[in-house]
Amino acid sequence: MSDIIALLTWTNLRFLLEGLGLTLVISALSIACSVVLGAVISIMRGSRLRVMRGISIAYVELFKNTPLLLWIMFTFFVAQLPPLPAAVVAFTLFTAASVAEIVRGGLASVSAGQYEAARSQGFSAPQMYVLIILPQALRNMVPALLSQFVTTIKDTSYLWGAMALQELMGRGMILMNSFNSTVQIFAIFGLLALIYFAVCFTLSQFVRAYQKRLTGAR
Repeated sequence: MSDIIALLTWTNLRFLLEGLGLTLVISALSIACSVVLGAVISIMRGSRLRVMRGISIAYVELFKNTPLLLWIMFTFFVAQLPPLPAAVVAFTLFTAASVAEIVRGGLASVSAGQYEAARSQGFSAPQMYVLIILPQALRNMVPALLSQFVTTIKDTSYLWGAMALQELMGRGMILMNSFNSTVQIFAIFGLLALIYFAVCFTLSQFVRAYQKRLTGAR
């Protein structure tokens, strides 16, 4: 018991929480950028131009059928970006493929009458999507986007092994090297699991609450 008490100091907890902060920053930036890129890809997929559709389909298939770790390694070792930008770019590129499918479903949920009304009022395609279609579609996309955010938070645990970025998992691994007791090492694993669970479970509850609210509004 004394080994665990020695582990749970404010210095160690703050060290882990700083790693959690970096995890959340990377995840939030990646999701925000992925929404923009995913929306562009999804709109391209609905284009009348075959080339645009082909590019969007190829993008989605490429990233949905290759591992995230590959793109982390690519942005860091091949593109030679600094660790934080490399992480955000890799997650953005990878996650945008999933977000594009989410956006496509959200766009499909908007009635055809809204598209026709926008065109009849003389809106250009960008104006139609930005001002009319996407704001309506966003309401239906929020639960899936939050779920993707949860997935991204968990996937940031790859970053320590790939580029030694000190996010939550990385901080936990560093902390383990400071302790020799097996009990303390397992306690750190348990603490990491607890932190990941608390964050992801809280977000999952928001998703469920929003879905219930959305269903009730309908």
